Amino acid sequence: MAAIPTQREPAAGAAPGRATLPGSPVAPGSARALVRAAFQEWAERGLTDPRTAGRQADDAAAVVSELVTNAVVHAGTEIDVAWRLQEDGAFVVEVGDRHAARAPRDPAAPGTPHEVPEHGRGLRLVATLAETWGVTYRPGAKTVWALLPARPREEPGAPAPLPALDTAEALAPQHRSGSDRDWLGRGALTFLAEASDLLAGQLDETLVIALTGQLIVPRLADWCAVWLEDEASVRGGAGGAPARVWHHAGEQRVEELARVLEKDPPRPPGGFAPGPEPYPWPGEALGPDGTPGAALAYRLVAGGSPVGTLVIGRYGPAGFPDEITGLVEDLSRRVALAVGAARQYARQATISAVLQRGLLPGAVARIPRMTSAVVYEPRDTGGPSGDFYDLFPAGDGRWCFAVGDVQGKGPEAAVMIGLVRPWLRLLAREGYRVADVLDRLNQLLLDESTEAADAAARALVAAGGRPPTGGDGPQTRFLSLLYGELVPHDDGVRCTLASAGHPLPLVLRPDGSVGAAARPQTLLGVVEDETYTSETVELRPGESLLCVTDGVTERRSGSRQFDDGDGLAHALSGCAGLDADSIARRIRRLVHDFGDERPEDDLALLVLQAG
Repeated sequence: MAAIPTQREPAAGAAPGRATLPGSPVAPGSARALVRAAFQEWAERGLTDPRTAGRQADDAAAVVSELVTNAVVHAGTEIDVAWRLQEDGAFVVEVGDRHAARAPRDPAAPGTPHEVPEHGRGLRLVATLAETWGVTYRPGAKTVWALLPARPREEPGAPAPLPALDTAEALAPQHRSGSDRDWLGRGALTFLAEASDLLAGQLDETLVIALTGQLIVPRLADWCAVWLEDEASVRGGAGGAPARVWHHAGEQRVEELARVLEKDPPRPPGGFAPGPEPYPWPGEALGPDGTPGAALAYRLVAGGSPVGTLVIGRYGPAGFPDEITGLVEDLSRRVALAVGAARQYARQATISAVLQRGLLPGAVARIPRMTSAVVYEPRDTGGPSGDFYDLFPAGDGRWCFAVGDVQGKGPEAAVMIGLVRPWLRLLAREGYRVADVLDRLNQLLLDESTEAADAAARALVAAGGRPPTGGDGPQTRFLSLLYGELVPHDDGVRCTLASAGHPLPLVLRPDGSVGAAARPQTLLGVVEDETYTSETVELRPGESLLCVTDGVTERRSGSRQFDDGDGLAHALSGCAGLDADSIARRIRRLVHDFGDERPEDDLALLVLQAG
């Protein structure tokens, strides 16, 4: 075997990693987690190509898992794992143990004398996914290493790769040779564990089903098919055409097999037992008359509800060994859970997208003699943000803007924003001035909290409980808000605004000087009968107003925050002479570059520039 390749320069900013793991069954999972965390960090820092990094990370996790599994089985000592990202984008992993006398099983040398009773898939998966690999021996130790090249960039317009399919194909050998019991005794547990990890990481039910076929055919069956059910079809069971069909002979058999299976979809008996149940052999689609075989159907059940049916088939009169039916039953449970999780994620993503669309303006209003720019980045792209903004006409030559931050995240924050934005627009269009709008909004939030607490107390008492005391009841929802009114005129724009517990707005003048445009006041929804005041500033042509949420000012780098020492004002002063869009992009870049990790909070900023 070759020596470890000469180390090239590491990718700029990509520190190599190293860990020592116990020689136990938990080591492969720990190694996979470490490598995936490294790839996530590199991706967040822009050190990998976002279009191909996911596939390289999947390959790397599979390779390191196999190397560590072999070390656990063959050596049984502590295991040293080291990894690095090279300047050319290649990934190198080294797995060392303290048992130099035992060589790992080399898939290129089937006559290798070492044939231990239990291991994964040897190093066939490593040989499949790595560009090159080898073993280096040292006194009292050995290191197995592998180099995975950076994935080539996809051609424009090419279909998106399915990275997990490579791993699935490598997990399931392409030919059944020898005894099923021999393979099951040697590799089934590793196969099931890694198949579980592979399925659990998918959030698209189409990909889950594609992986299922790759894992089953031809290792466990000669063909298989999956029917999926939605909530409307649960009572009647699976029906119609299968979602996917696979056959070990390839596409020439798949079309005919799918046609025959569509005529006779599985009709499971009552109950949701995962199976297996006998399924009629579709002989007319599988070659000459008399071709024998056996087929089994497994109900796919997640959370007590069926999501589909898996049917597997195998040629020959012997049928399926018990070991195979048991393994497929275990696998089918994991497939069902993965489908259920993917559907739940899709439902949540749809709800979040609908909520998010309702929380933000469909378009930012165009204001005479003024240009604007917005940056809006939720920390959690899968759920509603607590930050919001708005810019809208209020009538009588007035335009109003708001940048706010609701305490908390998720659906509760979305409900609050869903109340606040319409209230703001209604009050503004009814002619209320800035300070009056904040007074009324503050009282509305307090009334809303009181009503929610009263309703919760009544419901609890009606259920036989005691009324909440102290901090037991619903918590008040606080809101920080920067709200203002814009009136364009011949010499610029008159801006009247107020800040309620929000980062103060800053005015940038053409000479680079920066000053606060408002004074701090109390959060909304905290103090009963609070009276708010407003300030007025004149924005002359070329002057800009910057409004941000605390995702900007409190961006962290270690113990420091972005706005320490008036950091935001210093950053804004360097934007003199830029247009609104350029100011917004520069502040965003400076905020992102301030820390090594991705921002921990939602980020929103609005730039208004008089023209």
